[in-house]
Order: sequence, then structure tokens, then C-alpha cells
Amino acid sequence: MSHLTKAKQATIMETNNNKKKFDRQCLLRISIGLIYLWFGILKFFPNISPAEELAKDTINLLTFYLVPSSISYCVLAFWETVIGLLLILNFKLRIVIVLTLLHMLGTFTPLFLISDIVFGKNPATLTLIGQYIMKNLIIISALIVIWPTKSSKKVPNELKITEKNRIKGYLQRI
Repeated sequence: MSHLTKAKQATIMETNNNKKKFDRQCLLRISIGLIYLWFGILKFFPNISPAEELAKDTINLLTFYLVPSSISYCVLAFWETVIGLLLILNFKLRIVIVLTLLHMLGTFTPLFLISDIVFGKNPATLTLIGQYIMKNLIIISALIVIWPTKSSKKVPNELKITEKNRIKGYLQRI
């Protein structure tokens, strides 16, 4: 009987750890989603976003000025808003993370295309714009953390583990 109690305790601890991990990933996902939603919506209103000039200049260079900035900037606003909504809603997370990482690649292009506004007089120093760009490393890291794995899909099922599976799991550990 004491083995069953230990098995139950081990399962409860494992379930709690999985739930904490899930809660942390959920918090990261929703936080990134809110930022994307907020920044995306700002871009729909002219001269509101502090990143408007940087975004337009970067997109113009990337598209060789072939796409009018009024159109490309609206596409960016839509892209960021959709990413934000889908992250918050936890919909098609793998696809959304890939789209977000592609967006992140674009945010780093000013480091190479317009480096004079990114770096200070000393190449080791960053301007405020450079710092704004480099903080995206945190978002990339968080996206890697929330990337769904096969085991993360099982979290809800693990929360509903049966007594038979608890005992089986306990016996496998001994």
C-alpha cells in the first residue's frame, strides 16, 4: 500500500511540474502575443508607432523600393497583428512561431543595411535603435522555449493520468 502512496505522490509531483512548465510557456506565449498585437495595431495609424520610420526604411531597402511603403507597412501591421492574435489564441503554434522567426530575421537586417543608425561611434556601442533591435534576441529565445514538442502536446493527457498508468510508471522507475 505504501508503494501506491509513493506512486501517487510521484505522479502528483510530475503532474505539478508539467503544469508549472505549461503555465510558464503559456505566460511567455501570451506576453509575446500581446506585444505583437500592440505593436501591430499601432502601425495601422500613421505617425503613431515609434518604429515607423525604421520599419519603412528597412522594408524599402529589402524590396529595392519596388513596393510602396504605404502598402508594405500595412502588410507589416497586418502580419504583426495576426501573429499577436494567433499567439494569444494558441492557434497553429508551430506555423505562427515560424512566421514570427521570419519576422525576427527582418528586424535584424538594419544591423547590416543601415548600420550607421544602429551602432554608435564605437562599434561596440548601440544606439537606442540598436538596443531596440537587439532586444529581439529575448523574443527569439522565448519562441524557442514555447516551441511545441511531442511531449508538450501530452500535457493535458498527463494531467488525466489513470491509476494503472501511475503504477506502471512507478514500477518502471524502480
